[in-house]
Amino acid sequence: MKLFINPDKSSWSSLLKRPTQTIGDIETIVKEVFSDVAKNGDDAIDKFTSKFDGVSLKTNIVSTEEIKNAVSKVDENLKSAIQLAKSNIEKFHSAQKTEKVFVETMSGVSCWQEKRPIQKVGLYIPGGTAPLFSTVLMLAVPAQIAGCKEIVLCSPPNKEGNIANEILYAAQLCGVTKIIKVGGIQAIAGLTFGTESIPQVYKIFGPGNQFVTVAKQLATQFGVAIDMPAGPSELLVMADDSANASYVASDLLSQAEHGADSQVILVTTSKTFAEEVSVEVKKQLEALPRKDMAKVSISNSKTIVVNDFVTALDLIDTYGPEHFIIATENDDFFIENISNAGSVFIGSYTPESAGDYASGTNHTLPTNGFSKAYSGVNLDSFQKSMTFQKISKEGIQNIGNAIELMAEAEGLQAHKNAVTLRLNDLKTN
Repeated sequence: MKLFINPDKSSWSSLLKRPTQTIGDIETIVKEVFSDVAKNGDDAIDKFTSKFDGVSLKTNIVSTEEIKNAVSKVDENLKSAIQLAKSNIEKFHSAQKTEKVFVETMSGVSCWQEKRPIQKVGLYIPGGTAPLFSTVLMLAVPAQIAGCKEIVLCSPPNKEGNIANEILYAAQLCGVTKIIKVGGIQAIAGLTFGTESIPQVYKIFGPGNQFVTVAKQLATQFGVAIDMPAGPSELLVMADDSANASYVASDLLSQAEHGADSQVILVTTSKTFAEEVSVEVKKQLEALPRKDMAKVSISNSKTIVVNDFVTALDLIDTYGPEHFIIATENDDFFIENISNAGSVFIGSYTPESAGDYASGTNHTLPTNGFSKAYSGVNLDSFQKSMTFQKISKEGIQNIGNAIELMAEAEGLQAHKNAVTLRLNDLKTN
């Protein structure tokens, strides 16, 4: 990790830049795939699966028999762990349910708000170097709690033409209604336009590489909503010399091993502590099975030493991390003042991996600084807030004149007439 000591604020923008390609670098291929899938449906899906995943499939729909076979192969201890995680995720997301909001704004004028589920959702589950069955829990559990009718899961097949057993186990456990063996850009395009095998959905969820991120953003141009622009994973740790250097190093590496384009940052008020963490990172890195990938990520990562917590907070809010770990002698300062972070992990015994798997919070979070404006996935992500209103005879008489005056002032006579007709009828009856 590159070390920076008290960098001038004017350099923060370049210092905190993510190691990602610009959209322009990959937008052309994303548009080509979208155009082909829109025109040629499953034929295009099959072509790109062969090209990008190196496998030709007789069918890309996962059968009931495949799911049963996969379930039987998952280790029983792992099943128990997945069930524990599912239980915690259910508890946290069920607690997010809200009651109907009802108010009489004035006599005879009733307004209320109710939540309704998004009927058709698509869940993208990355495969690649690490099939993320935990993401199935994070997306399918709240979708099921929200009451979504169609929950379509897409995940890339491996070289044998299969989806990881653990992904299929988690999917059937959480009420997924259809599973498709398709990944990358073509999966997002399929969910956007619909094909013979892939249902068109109203909203697409899930993390992915930079190609998937750009594909999701392109999907919005065709009337499909997305959860957020979630790209390569990232972590920022704020620690001082009261923290445990080996713990901090392990947290940094836990994110670095996600992929070569992941980024981790350590912000600290102690140069000595920074050096201790650096030694620990090198030591722990050598023992990792995915060390080659993690090394690339670490080379794109930074340690930043600042003078005080106030400067640290300013820098962290400027970066807007996806994951934010606090391990200091005064955690409350950051808890109370942080504005931009996807999910916050507090204290020496709260590793980021707890949120990735089993504590109950959701791990599908905004990256690339989008935490400045986006929330992570939650129960509301799978619902719409619908407003209702009902006005009585008394109500329209109370509010009608105000509507008439406002409509006339805006030059919208038909709007005024819709009220005037009713008021005149009430006067004559």
